[in-house]
Amino acid sequence: MFLELDGRGPQYAQLTRAMKSAILDGRIVAGSRLPPTRELAHELELSRTTVLAAYDQLRAEGFIDARVGSGSYVTTLQPGAALQPPVDAIVAPSLYAERARRVQDRRMAILHRGLRYHMNYGEPTINPMLSSVWARELARAATYMPASGAGSQGLPALRQQVCDYLARRRGVQVQPENVLIVSGTQQAFSLAARVLLNEGDTVVLEEPHYFGAYQALIAHGARVQGVRTDDDGLVCSELPAAAPSLICVTPSHQFPTGAVLSLQRRLELLRYADAKKCWIIEDDYDGEFRYDAKPLAALRSLDQADRVIYVGTFSKVLFGTLRLAYMILPVALREDFITAKFLNDFSCPGFEQAALAHYMEDGGFERHLRVVRKELKARHQELIRGLREYVGERVEIVDSPAGMHVVVWFRDYDKARAEALLELASSRGLGMYSMAPHYLNPPSRQGLLLGYCGLSTGELRDAMKLFGACMNEIDARMISDSTRDHA
Repeated sequence: MFLELDGRGPQYAQLTRAMKSAILDGRIVAGSRLPPTRELAHELELSRTTVLAAYDQLRAEGFIDARVGSGSYVTTLQPGAALQPPVDAIVAPSLYAERARRVQDRRMAILHRGLRYHMNYGEPTINPMLSSVWARELARAATYMPASGAGSQGLPALRQQVCDYLARRRGVQVQPENVLIVSGTQQAFSLAARVLLNEGDTVVLEEPHYFGAYQALIAHGARVQGVRTDDDGLVCSELPAAAPSLICVTPSHQFPTGAVLSLQRRLELLRYADAKKCWIIEDDYDGEFRYDAKPLAALRSLDQADRVIYVGTFSKVLFGTLRLAYMILPVALREDFITAKFLNDFSCPGFEQAALAHYMEDGGFERHLRVVRKELKARHQELIRGLREYVGERVEIVDSPAGMHVVVWFRDYDKARAEALLELASSRGLGMYSMAPHYLNPPSRQGLLLGYCGLSTGELRDAMKLFGACMNEIDARMISDSTRDHA
């Protein structure tokens, strides 16, 4: 079967589009039997997982039928059915849409279906007790939540709890009137772009960086400039001479490398922002999780000029589906951000805010953090142990005693070899992320970002054993190919 993939997005989505096109233009005839997934995967040199996912999507959209014991067959479409034109045939209706289409190519796509071990770095650790506790908090909130709602700035009770928590745990002193409750870190970046940036304004991002921030900023028309990071975080001496409008940093645990911004550089960065009259976003995405010492004080706690916008999230420490985060705003920007939030979606859901406020006031939130911190430490240690045992010296481990992920760099893998490894691992049920999408310019070596929150210690041990076995197979292939080439 001749199918040409378009190279846009995940391979299963490419295959789905190619097969739909072939069905709609008659190259795959209605009523015909499709090749078995193993056969098609071998023919197209794709993983069977990729083909299975494409078949599942086609089945869900009504293009094919599955017959038990017989296979998958193309359905007969109703005559005259209105067919939607392909999205890429429609001209982008706005500059925003055009830029947003371009940044989609930098999304990191990994197939969830069929993966036994998915090393996603963004999912919170499951606390078995949390679901029942949260259900009680929601029931309580439904009884006591004011009918007037939470307001655009967020429920006062939750904003007060955020202030109390930050003062205890992050060294940040703030008043509730300077707290804005938002729908996740991604909305925080989007609001910052709306409030602070005009078309073509310069934004400094760490290199490497969180690709979600890059997407939000580029879509709003920013000109992104990367500044190098090293073992002490952002290299402040390389900040641009011309003042940027915004600087985005992760000082407590640089994403994704894990470096901590040194005190000297924190002070240097704050002096730079004050002198250039630019703003700083401090993304404290996992500041709660340090395993070797007390959490570090936030950059915001050192800010005397009120130039730092602090962003924290509840999604990564409670539920991924709990789209609640918060921003600590400079006084000069407060009303502009509240207005932007109102214009975007009016407010965040009130019941969830009320439930979270009481959960924090009752001490449940910090009890949960203690449980999760202990479990994450054990998973972190198991991941490192598994890497050393099954992968060994073939990778360099960038070990950071904090956060929810570990970075490893291959010692002797080029891009093709690393991609072959990721494809093989995915076909065996192990999903891993490349470091490449976090760079404006491709890194000089190949690396992986391994999240460990979603897997138990036993699963992490098995995943690392599978990782090592996949590396062994790829290495053997390379040796065989090299021998054949020299024969």
